Amino acid sequence: MEERRRTIVISYWAYAVMLLALVLFAAGIVGNLALMCIVWHNFYLKSAWNCVLAGMAFWDFLVLFFCLPVVVFHELTLKRLLGDLSCRLVPYLEVTSLGVATFSLCALSIDRFHAATSPGPLQTPKVEPCQSILSKLSVIWLGSMVLATPELLLWQLHSGGTLMAPSAELPENIYSLVLTYHEARMWWFFGCYLCLPLLFTLACDLVTRQVLAQRLLEHRLRSTVMALTILYITCNLPESICNITLAYISAPASAVLPALALPALSLIGQLLIFVRCSATPVLLLCLCRSLGQAFVDCCCCCCEECLPDGNSSASSSVSAAATSTLSSAALSSPSPSSLSPSSKEETVKSVLSTEPSVYDRVKDSSAAIGTPC
Repeated sequence: MEERRRTIVISYWAYAVMLLALVLFAAGIVGNLALMCIVWHNFYLKSAWNCVLAGMAFWDFLVLFFCLPVVVFHELTLKRLLGDLSCRLVPYLEVTSLGVATFSLCALSIDRFHAATSPGPLQTPKVEPCQSILSKLSVIWLGSMVLATPELLLWQLHSGGTLMAPSAELPENIYSLVLTYHEARMWWFFGCYLCLPLLFTLACDLVTRQVLAQRLLEHRLRSTVMALTILYITCNLPESICNITLAYISAPASAVLPALALPALSLIGQLLIFVRCSATPVLLLCLCRSLGQAFVDCCCCCCEECLPDGNSSASSSVSAAATSTLSSAALSSPSPSSLSPSSKEETVKSVLSTEPSVYDRVKDSSAAIGTPC
């Protein structure tokens, strides 16, 4: 009876994990791809601010596309997909994504601080040359990839399919460094990937709060940075606290917790990383008005292209009716060649005033084109 209950619990747990993974995968892939495509295809959105956000979306996309299927497959089958490669690459991509998010939040906070303390008027993020954007992104990406390099040497796959500490076959000096990193890993994560972005963002926010109190645009950008920081800390803090607590309890963790508790806690920590990667683009599209409007315009373009021929013919008949109305109104007015320049302006104004609804309809149809997809 007890074995049957355990089997039922495990089956329900597997279904719940599978459903949650599908939701996170779909939302994260669509959101991150949309954010990258919006910044890439729209010239007026290619600022350092938006490119940093697109860089975060790129690494979040890699984590969801590669790491999420591997983790779920291991949870459901207790086998490592791709063997030792996934054993090393999954932690490396996850830690690199943490580093990119950390340094991106610091870069965004510095950007808001410079915008608040600059002597000139505050404006929206300007279009920058590609060299300037690539230099800033390279600092963030290379720094994150270098700091995550020990993860490639830290994990190895045992014959039973379990992870182990660094291999003793490494050179002695490298083995000692990797072993030191393994022992200080939880505190390194807590200090570099949690405390650093939190303290940095709070410090910049307190400095710029009074300056930006009366400026709506900068207040929105500052709120975006704070929202990203809160999401980042919320999704990464539980795992750090759990690891520190388990490391410093007097009894072994296997004696304190049930047999299934440790794998469940490990999986919850992994899923929180995937939740952050999926929720970040959704949060950005909701808070950043320019990105959200570009996403809506792109969706409208795709919907208009997918409309049937009947709707397109109806819209073309409406535009043709508007054109014929304007032309008939113009024909009923005096000939422009026989009028003076002032009379011509009055004639055009009278034509537009006689049919304001047609003019507004034409203007609205042109504004609906939006950002090219």
